[in-house]
Amino acid sequence: MTRQQFSNLIDALTPALQVQREQVLRTRRGHERMVAPGTGAKAKLTPADRVRATVLHLRKLATMDLLGQLFGVTAMTISRAKQEVRPLLETHGHRVDTSSARFRTPADVATFLASNPTPTKVKKTS
Repeated sequence: MTRQQFSNLIDALTPALQVQREQVLRTRRGHERMVAPGTGAKAKLTPADRVRATVLHLRKLATMDLLGQLFGVTAMTISRAKQEVRPLLETHGHRVDTSSARFRTPADVATFLASNPTPTKVKKTS
């Protein structure tokens, strides 16, 4: 999957994730919102991060513990994100293939990135 395809996937799933989160909150409260959206506890992961973590886990690139460390949350938060995003991926017809690479620690990721540097383009401003 190219970066553009991945970005398009995130853009397609973000509205559905936001609607899904609001429905869960409404069910938990037992009624509609009584205060403006944006108040109250914030989600630990953005919708884009939820999609990223789910795709990385479905590709079997990293354990939930490692993803939790990389995203600054617990493995349980990653697990919940996966449970929310996976059905949406299937609904939108996206199939995630597994990868041959496996990472278990942040050091594994750093070693992999150091051995495979990707060229970065810097846009010069005048």
